[in-house]
Amino acid sequence: MILDGSATGAIDVAAAALKAGELVAFPTETVYGLGADAGNDSAVAKIFQAKGRPSNHPLIVHLDDEHQGAAGVAHFAADVPVFAQHLMQAFWPGPLTLILPRRTGVGNAAAGGQDSIGLRCPAHPVAQALLRTCRALGVMGLAGPSANQFGRVSPTTAAHVQGEFGEPLPILDGGACTVGIESTIIDCTRGAPVLLRPGAITPDQIGAACGQSVLTLEQAAAEDAPTPRASGTLDAHYAPKAKLRLMDAGALQTALNLLGSDIDRAGTVIAVYARVVLRSKSSGVVRRRMPDDAATTARQLFAVLRDFDAHGVKLIWVEAPPPTPDWDAVRDRLQRASAAG
Repeated sequence: MILDGSATGAIDVAAAALKAGELVAFPTETVYGLGADAGNDSAVAKIFQAKGRPSNHPLIVHLDDEHQGAAGVAHFAADVPVFAQHLMQAFWPGPLTLILPRRTGVGNAAAGGQDSIGLRCPAHPVAQALLRTCRALGVMGLAGPSANQFGRVSPTTAAHVQGEFGEPLPILDGGACTVGIESTIIDCTRGAPVLLRPGAITPDQIGAACGQSVLTLEQAAAEDAPTPRASGTLDAHYAPKAKLRLMDAGALQTALNLLGSDIDRAGTVIAVYARVVLRSKSSGVVRRRMPDDAATTARQLFAVLRDFDAHGVKLIWVEAPPPTPDWDAVRDRLQRASAAG
């Protein structure tokens, strides 16, 4: 059931359903989320059941933008380090999730049972209208993982969500997501920012905003404190139905040359997503050109993978992204997608 996210009546209906412990899908600037009242463990359990997601795999809690999520942060977090406050001021609302110490007795199911919790203030106007209406009803935040089956390609349109869960789920339609991949996740529980998942906001931007160098997981592993579990950090994730393989441009052209026209008799079984112009004698290859810049590629990546699946291809060959920091988030998603299956 797709609802017009720009309609006040639809927002009111969605907020009432969330208050009653039901699930509602909603848009953010990154991907569409499958929302539930983060303070209602029974409602959050429905997310895990619907997605087929392990209940110890934590969810990100979304907050409204009044005073950069101050009310929600105070409700869910036991402590907010100064550097984390600087990051909120710099990037909220926006595609940044902060892992903070969790207040005892609050958001246990959403946190996957951990003593930390992931908080984010999304920039999408429909998400914010929903979050503000929910808070007026006493719902302080929405647990909202990507609205897809666990481990699969994240949705960036309302139609993608409906394809995952069918008609009964209420879905607020806010158009196509403008960022297109999930938020950057920074662990703020160690006294220094630690990158758990790359996203549109880069480590250099994080460091400049908070005045501290961002540690990698490898650097942080030298400490005794365990790394909190976080969304989207499994080795295999974001996977299309087809097997995805990353290759450099030369290997892609060689593979297409070896195919020749042999696969024509089998129909369309291979898709290629690449920046370089490739030659192929086969008409059984679906080709999409990857943009030359990382931000545009991120915006369309999941939609392209879903489109390839819709063509029924068995293999997806993707040109490996350039080894530069601006491509880190796209590279992360593709590497995890290629590790599945």
